[in-house]
Amino acid sequence: MRLSRYFLPVTKETPADAQIISHKLMLRAGLIRQTAAGIYAWLPLGYRVLRKIEQIVREEQDRAGAIELLLPTIQSADLWRQSGRYEDYGLEMLRIKDRHDRDMLFGPTAEEVITSIFRDAVRSYRDLPRTLYNIQWKFRDEVRPRFGVMRGREFLMKDAYSFDLDEAGARHSYNRMFVAYLNTYARMGLRAIPMQADTGPIGGDLSHEFIVLAPTGESEVFYHSNWERPAELSSVDFDDVDGLQRIVSGYTADYAATDEKRDEARETEIGDALRRSRGVEVGHIFYFGTKYSAPMGLKVQGADGGEVVPHMGSYGIGVSRLMGAIIEASHDENGIIWPESVAPYKVGVINMRADDEKCTAAADRIYGQLCDAGVETLYDDRDERGGAKFATMDVLGIPWQLIIGPKGLEKGVVELKNRATGEREELSLESALARLAG
Repeated sequence: MRLSRYFLPVTKETPADAQIISHKLMLRAGLIRQTAAGIYAWLPLGYRVLRKIEQIVREEQDRAGAIELLLPTIQSADLWRQSGRYEDYGLEMLRIKDRHDRDMLFGPTAEEVITSIFRDAVRSYRDLPRTLYNIQWKFRDEVRPRFGVMRGREFLMKDAYSFDLDEAGARHSYNRMFVAYLNTYARMGLRAIPMQADTGPIGGDLSHEFIVLAPTGESEVFYHSNWERPAELSSVDFDDVDGLQRIVSGYTADYAATDEKRDEARETEIGDALRRSRGVEVGHIFYFGTKYSAPMGLKVQGADGGEVVPHMGSYGIGVSRLMGAIIEASHDENGIIWPESVAPYKVGVINMRADDEKCTAAADRIYGQLCDAGVETLYDDRDERGGAKFATMDVLGIPWQLIIGPKGLEKGVVELKNRATGEREELSLESALARLAG
């Protein structure tokens, strides 16, 4: 994409109401714009990142055996009355009446909708276990929306729901999602720590929050220093019950707790290995048994011919919130530093002299070759000063900058800059293309 033809409203100034670094940089880099309190439009560059995050989430859900569907944003209040949550949920629920005076709501979550669909479609134990997931916009009417997409009112969320015949099966489904979440975050370059959590209005007796360490995070967290090791992908057979449990047990052996779940005795045992930081919640998983299936009449015929009330779990990942979390964890004083897996473009080509025919011809040729090789490339072909172009690429966080200038071309080289490390090296054009297309 040529920057001269793109819609990218980069700003030099940070809006006064932006309090945390991710909000500031998302506004400066032209990723989002606020349209109402806690509600944002996703501009082209931000939308590209959002879709890449979403795709990683989708691939890891699929790998864990979950099945994707799409649920509505507007839900009937009658379903929530069946579960008993309609009056209990509170002011965060946006309640609506349609033209026939029927009570509706903008879904903050979807346990009731998915339970009713499953209830009306499934009759036999042979149809279980199943895990269904949905990536959809949600709305929670926060009393004080703030921190940009980190605590907005409208947000994109992946929510999955598992249905099993008994507690043992449900806990295996829970473990599937536990490991799928670890893999999801690792692919985004994040170290996410699973911490035991309160279940809140979702309910149940088993729950973990996944927390990404960040100095400006909303939660104070305490953890063993072992969690500071680099994140690794778990290679696992998701059908191996014992193998999966060993992985989960291994990850939960090291101490990690939010402020409300601290264990002073364990912290004393840990001693000097105890770390204290702040973090951002990017996922939450729950096992809640028959909390929704029983009151909503979900039953299936068991193998012995009797009725069985399935056990359920739910599993959320804040897809839009993840963008803010990645920025909180990966930035410097010049701007965002995107991991390649979610970067809007892999390469930023900088033409240092748009008024120089040879320089422009070389930059155009390199841009075309990168595009032909399938490399996502943002080409700054604007008639601007070199310093302004460098500043733009830095704030955007493009992983690689390929710099083409008259002096380098005279020597037969271009310059390649790694955004994360700041390292620069001079390469021949052919070597640079081979490196970036490899």
